[in-house]
Amino acid sequence: MKKTQLLVILTLIFIYSCNTKKKTEQKAEVSKPNILFIAVDDLNNWISPVDNFSNIKTPNFDRLASMGVTFTNAHVQAPLCGPSRASIMTGLRPSTTGIYGMTPDNQIRRAGNPATKDITFLPEYFEQHGYHTMGIGKLFHIHAPDSLFKESGGRVKGFGPYPEKRFVWDGFGKGIRGTHGRTSTDWGAFPEQDSLMPDHQSVNWVTERLQRNYKQPFFMGLGFLRVHVPLYVPQKWFDLYPLEEIKTPPYKSDDLNDIPPVGMQINDLPMMPSTEWALESGEWKKIVQAYLACISYVDYELGRVLDALESSKYSENTVIVLWSDHGYRLGEKGTFAKHALWETATKAPLMFAAPNLPKGKKIDAPVELLSIYPTLLELSGLPTYSRNEAKSLVSMMNSNEGIKDSYALTTYGMNNHAVRTNQYRYIQYEDRTEELYNHNNDPNEWTNIAGNPEYKESIEELKLLLPKTNVKWDEASNYKFQPYFVEQKKRVNGQ
Repeated sequence: MKKTQLLVILTLIFIYSCNTKKKTEQKAEVSKPNILFIAVDDLNNWISPVDNFSNIKTPNFDRLASMGVTFTNAHVQAPLCGPSRASIMTGLRPSTTGIYGMTPDNQIRRAGNPATKDITFLPEYFEQHGYHTMGIGKLFHIHAPDSLFKESGGRVKGFGPYPEKRFVWDGFGKGIRGTHGRTSTDWGAFPEQDSLMPDHQSVNWVTERLQRNYKQPFFMGLGFLRVHVPLYVPQKWFDLYPLEEIKTPPYKSDDLNDIPPVGMQINDLPMMPSTEWALESGEWKKIVQAYLACISYVDYELGRVLDALESSKYSENTVIVLWSDHGYRLGEKGTFAKHALWETATKAPLMFAAPNLPKGKKIDAPVELLSIYPTLLELSGLPTYSRNEAKSLVSMMNSNEGIKDSYALTTYGMNNHAVRTNQYRYIQYEDRTEELYNHNNDPNEWTNIAGNPEYKESIEELKLLLPKTNVKWDEASNYKFQPYFVEQKKRVNGQ
């Protein structure tokens, strides 16, 4: 064989091997699972796969539950949307970042915050590992930091649409203008059609993108605005829940008599409707009806998303995670709000579905939403991110690993923490006053047993789970709706 012929053959073999390697790498890249990341604002655990409260109708939450794993005892790292979402997106605890209140999206990561100045946000980590990132709606506190997503659908401002005349609540309640914030707490049937809701438009955006072709795996974020107040959705969703069939949550009028002063300060929310007012005015069942109606509306929009995914080419290779940023009290502990370290404020839905996860499984052990970041990385086969402060839940979902010793930690302001274990909720405030509830016989957390000497040893064990780091308030983080937090930031930051 002539040298020239041999050279040609060797060249062709080299080119073929390179092309084969390139195709193999491309195939491996495409085989990474897509991520569908769904946030629902202010959704508590009333959905049918979890509490099934008052005969709620949420067939699409049931549908998603049948596709994967539902955590019935998941807890947020802050009972307030801004710090809760910042925690999920950074993988860091509020006590590590000092983000205890609302922080503009573009200032979560900034030079002035040692913990977040070089943090990689969850969607960014996927982009750095070959993903095409997209997002619409409320994902961070507002939408997302500028240029975070390769494709952004933005977010409609506010939580409308709003009727010309509000039906019941003025937003101030007994609050003092200039001292307390004004809320959008109100309820009623409005507008006439689902298509007029911003969430409907967000789902249209997601549906259209699920019909496209992508050369890379994608990360798709969808943030629903409901169930956030005002509790307005079309009349047909109210019709699902006749008032005479509505149940109200458990309530005890003297429930707060054994709460430490700091806990009462945190719970002082004069701008929100009180349970006593709702009882006296006859509005309690109407508020619950409106909240249930909003959940069923979100369930409908979730169904549209699942339909779009199932009819797409991505149905067999997509990881779904659905979560809410905190729970919501609908009369429990005397008010209608999140804003507390008690069970109904910190507990939120958390659901995963993926090709390599069990179907229809429920886990009752307490877990943290902080685990979303590392769990998605493991489900996607991506390297761990060393900055994550929580553990992946994949082993727990697949083989029940760690269920017995699992716990969740929630922080509200500096040095106020709640620890939830399988049996207990322990709360320690900044002045070291305490609450302890035994969920084996007190699921409503009506009796504070922290002063009972029988539980001294249990309390000491629970204290060991509290965070060792408690940084001051980040300068860009504020919560001006609550006088206690305004005062605490000034005090601890020396302002």
